[in-house]
Amino acid sequence: MSGVRVLVGTRKGAFVLTSDGKRKQWDVNGPFFGGWELFHIKGSPADPNRLYASQSSSWFGQIIQRSDDGGKTWEIPGGEKLPEPYDPPGGMSNNFIYDSSTKTGQPLTTHQWYDGTQRPWEFKRVWHLEPSLTDPDTIYAGVEDAAIFRSTDGGQTWQELPGLRSAKGHLWQPGAGGMCLHTILLDPGNPERIFVAISAAGTFRTEDGGKTWQPVNRGLKSPYELPDPTAEVGHCVHCIAKHPSRPNVLFMQKHWDVMRSDDAGESWHEISGDLPSDFGFPIAVHAHEPETIYVVPIKSDSEHYPPEGKLRVYRSRTGGNEWEGLTKGLPQQDCYVNILRDAMAVDSLEPCGIYVGTTGGQVYASADSGDSWMPIVRDLPPVLSVEVQALP
Repeated sequence: MSGVRVLVGTRKGAFVLTSDGKRKQWDVNGPFFGGWELFHIKGSPADPNRLYASQSSSWFGQIIQRSDDGGKTWEIPGGEKLPEPYDPPGGMSNNFIYDSSTKTGQPLTTHQWYDGTQRPWEFKRVWHLEPSLTDPDTIYAGVEDAAIFRSTDGGQTWQELPGLRSAKGHLWQPGAGGMCLHTILLDPGNPERIFVAISAAGTFRTEDGGKTWQPVNRGLKSPYELPDPTAEVGHCVHCIAKHPSRPNVLFMQKHWDVMRSDDAGESWHEISGDLPSDFGFPIAVHAHEPETIYVVPIKSDSEHYPPEGKLRVYRSRTGGNEWEGLTKGLPQQDCYVNILRDAMAVDSLEPCGIYVGTTGGQVYASADSGDSWMPIVRDLPPVLSVEVQALP
């Protein structure tokens, strides 16, 4: 493996950063789609040239973009053109309306209106894109309001996996950022198993490729959000992560509490340990050490900045409970940025690289598993997502 490509989605466009295996010097390309929100941009593990991007704006709605040359050029899959804004029946302009009983295989944009016999359903944006581990033309999309879609033709057409919304969907509630499906985890050893996380509904698992789903939230406690301590759904999960070699071990950053499951989500227990705050958004797992995990604590659910104004990534080498603050190269004075749920990623080089993007527009990288950090780009728009793609 000769290098890495870091894909950065921001409030005002996408940026593509590339480096060799030393990860000391970086080339910065962009912005792509300048002025648009890029909620998520991610590369295919099966094809280093294939990238997907979730491009949206309050005026024009949602578009999926695809690149087949590593981000040099982009196109809307299938040649779909941006339609003119209009007011469909009922006056709901610039929203995607979908009725899975009558329509399937449609472009995933927010400019469609479909009449049907069931109550229409709308979404605002695509929060997360998750390409297949083996097929560059298969990709999943998590949207707000929460649902999951799949495309098997490179993003030209999409079908909803409607079984998810049957998993007590009538009890789901939005978090502060909306009712978004923000995390999709695929199992490299079992293509029929998928985990998703929804704010504020919880974590769900399918064992049959998305036909049926079940909540997997036992052990989560949400005393501020839920009066029922045993509620199956309604928990505000911020992010989940797992190592590809351990499909049953999940780590979670929740709205308060860092959690762990050793049985594929059937039960959870807290591993916040000696963190300065157990509130935060992202969580990530070391590429080569399944018991090494990373979080970025922030002060509270109302004060979204690092405790004491010091940006610290925390690492546990014991699967939780025992944490060390990583500070070398990170600002330790008057720092009041946030790290959002999709804005931390790891590469698969040796030693493992860790990347975080901030709402202040910096992307910090560590080429030594977090021991030391350096800014690889500054002064971007607020960073919404950071993903890493291996280069051959």
